[in-house]
Amino acid sequence: MQQFVKTTIMRKEILDLMVLNRLQDDCFTEMLDYTIDLFESQGLGTNYYGYHNINHELEVTYVSLLAVKQNKVQLTNEDIKYLYIAALFHDFDPEKSVDKPHEESVIKFITIDKKLRQLINDASIDLEIIKVLILRTTYPWSGELRKNAEEQIIQCFQNSDLTRNNKQYQQHIMEIGQYLSVVDRISGYALGDFTKALKMAKMNAHALAWKPSLIVRSSVAYFEELLNKEPDMTKAILKILPKEMRKNFFDTVLSFMRIRQQEITIQADYAYENLKLVPTIDYLETRKDPNFIKTLYEIFLELPTPLQFEKENFEESVKDSQTIINTLRLNDKNGEIIGFVKGGPLEKYKLREEIRDENYGLGNTIFLEPLALKIGYWGLKGGSEMRHMFILQSNAMKYKYLTSFALRDVIETRIKKEQAEFVTQFDPERWDYYRIKI
Repeated sequence: MQQFVKTTIMRKEILDLMVLNRLQDDCFTEMLDYTIDLFESQGLGTNYYGYHNINHELEVTYVSLLAVKQNKVQLTNEDIKYLYIAALFHDFDPEKSVDKPHEESVIKFITIDKKLRQLINDASIDLEIIKVLILRTTYPWSGELRKNAEEQIIQCFQNSDLTRNNKQYQQHIMEIGQYLSVVDRISGYALGDFTKALKMAKMNAHALAWKPSLIVRSSVAYFEELLNKEPDMTKAILKILPKEMRKNFFDTVLSFMRIRQQEITIQADYAYENLKLVPTIDYLETRKDPNFIKTLYEIFLELPTPLQFEKENFEESVKDSQTIINTLRLNDKNGEIIGFVKGGPLEKYKLREEIRDENYGLGNTIFLEPLALKIGYWGLKGGSEMRHMFILQSNAMKYKYLTSFALRDVIETRIKKEQAEFVTQFDPERWDYYRIKI
């Protein structure tokens, strides 16, 4: 419901900006509503956890219109029409196999969709120019990705009567495309505080099947590239945005950099043996302590939303005698808790409806929830040690199988080591459900 309200609010804000930018013809409003309907109908709407959902599409469209008066590229009323349409559809890839949209798939869709083609014709817009703008949002704009995009852009310019023999106009279109590309990377981080930014980073990491240890490191690299490689366009866009949005963006950049510094400090202390990670079995008496439960829950909330199993019954599951819980502590078994593993009988969990586990109901399988660690402690092997301890306890409790979720490439490495097997695979997340025999 909250996400639906957000979409409704964003739609209203965009409509207000459309009036200011003379996008008042019915076809432009129909495009906006058609976009929202398309994302929802293809499973990319408010309930899709990936980064490239309808919220992202609307945020980019909103900021694109909000910042049109920046001083880096002069935009005519006709330019704004093209910008608006390209922003609306720049990431729509209904057949995506991974969360990151494939620009060629986006272009294929806008070329063959009859409804959209009719709306574009009603707006007297050249589709080839829309294609160029979308191709210019290819990220990163380097290497083979850039080379392939530029080859297609050349063909699009050749196909268009407006651009075929007009190098100056071609250059102008490329500048508009660069503007859209930078807006694409700024918008979500300018429209919210660091809590939202961190959630977006986790969404991106989960949807792209990144290991958790890469989230902060990759986020810092992302912002440094934006500020260092495209400083003029970035500066021009941020300058025209409201003060609160500029503050949101730079607070986010600085926060990620501070967390990255903390990560490096932790890794250095671990390398120099100034801290130890101690996996600890936590028995029922400890698990009844409200402070213990509160500490675990705070770490639990750092997980991406799809990995938060039994959230509504968290306290009850911690206190349940059938639940196995191990914590990761600093320096000794009574030290600060910086992570935990938790799991219980498979039958106590409601998993994705696509999963058909043949052992469900037989009482022979324990489900291991995703490992939970504080930011900064991923990649130091503490998680794997807790998992190993969990498996030993499961064996002692006479379970025959363990099931869980993990990244596809991680499961593949366990096929030889642990005779792991895929039970159900999920795309685009590539966060799959697997089984091992204990």
